[in-house]
Amino acid sequence: MTDKQWETLKNIINGDILSPLPVGFIIDSPWLPNWAGMRILDYFSNDTMWLDANLKVIEKFPDVLFLPGFWSEFGMCTEPSAFGARCTFPPDAFPHAHKVIQSVDDIDGLPEPNPITDGLLPFMINRLKHAQPKIEDAGHRIRFAVARGPLNIASYLMGSTEFLTAMMLQPDMAQTLIKKITTFLKQWLNVQIETFPSIDGILLLDDIIGFIGENEFLTFCLPYFKELYDVDVSIKFLHNDAPCNVSAPYLPEMGVNLFNMGFDVSMSELKEITQNRVVMLGNIPPRDVLANGSSEDVKKATTNLLNSMNAHSRIVMSCGGGMPPYVTTENINAFIQAVTHHAQD
Repeated sequence: MTDKQWETLKNIINGDILSPLPVGFIIDSPWLPNWAGMRILDYFSNDTMWLDANLKVIEKFPDVLFLPGFWSEFGMCTEPSAFGARCTFPPDAFPHAHKVIQSVDDIDGLPEPNPITDGLLPFMINRLKHAQPKIEDAGHRIRFAVARGPLNIASYLMGSTEFLTAMMLQPDMAQTLIKKITTFLKQWLNVQIETFPSIDGILLLDDIIGFIGENEFLTFCLPYFKELYDVDVSIKFLHNDAPCNVSAPYLPEMGVNLFNMGFDVSMSELKEITQNRVVMLGNIPPRDVLANGSSEDVKKATTNLLNSMNAHSRIVMSCGGGMPPYVTTENINAFIQAVTHHAQD
């Protein structure tokens, strides 16, 4: 993000109302490589192609807030790889991290990774170091430390069903796993922040928090997310496009001030739940409208969303979740045009 875009985002966090409303999207490997005309494996394995794809999108849409911006990642394999997960990388499909915990008995022996040296993490940092001069030549800076959240990582290390079952039947072992992952994440986020002084934000992505009840959320999520977001940065960003009725009321307590949700709950309802203390990034349907709909479908859905909101403070217009595969340039432009035209009416 440029300095101007970063200041805009901070102003929105502070409650400033802009007209037209800003447009922003989370973009990463499910969408960007194919949009840029390359295979997903090439995007991951060729640093020049990765940089070219990221430069291409900011040049094509210079006024869009792309979050986190120049995301150095290897899909869902990123953090699990540091714990020793075997990673599968198809040529042009999403990678997969295989579980390393076969039973709860394996949790105590799970290694404590060094984020400086272990798994794919040093490759992520080194990619950004090499790209940093060209990123800054383009007028942008590295703004976010990024990681999947503790429950998300646990679900890959153990398997989603197995992990959720352990939370119910063996909660002490589930706590042990989450504590280990949280300790690692604090170190991993700190490595990113120390390596790139321009970082002034944290992005955590965790959909598993959408699949548990309130008691489980209070036990297994809230204290750990509060710990992770207890960092002196301006933007504390959470992505959860699974159901968020349970977690949303606790977003301010977690420390979150920017939230990307799904589309099962309206923006107005979320603003009311959070007492308008959190910036909402959303939330037209990503797959069925933004990816699979026509340009007119996108314009209609975007306009309807704008008309449905009682107040336009602390809003960044987006889709409900990250940018899905196969979204076209035409549909992104239709989204931007709908936001712009609404402001002019």
